[in-house]
Amino acid sequence: MSPSEKSVPVIEEEAHVQKRTVTTGRVRVETVTEIHDEVATAELETSDVEITRVPVGREVENPPAMRTMGDTIVVPVLEEVLVVERRLMLKEELHITRRVTSEAVDVPVRLRKQRAVVTRKHDAPQEKNEDKENG
Repeated sequence: MSPSEKSVPVIEEEAHVQKRTVTTGRVRVETVTEIHDEVATAELETSDVEITRVPVGREVENPPAMRTMGDTIVVPVLEEVLVVERRLMLKEELHITRRVTSEAVDVPVRLRKQRAVVTRKHDAPQEKNEDKENG
């Protein structure tokens, strides 16, 4: 190198990234059960029967079978009558009609629901320096 030439030193910086653990606070989670009342609505169905006795008073040779006429069930009622000879008489029929009614009802019910409550507790930061542990 000649006296007229000058050298300039070149400097380079390098960065190293390190991590450390820092506690910033604590969290508490709890569940809370809440109870609230509501009204549950439902449809109730009631079934009743109506029985009507229908006098017939007719002689039959064989017992008639039960039969259905629409919503009505007809049940034959037989009786033996003593005459000089024995004859089978249809005394009456029972006509049974089914009627269905329904009504809306409101029933109070108690329902439970859970929700989570999160509470954050802030503490002073505690540093965990890896250099101090490793050095």
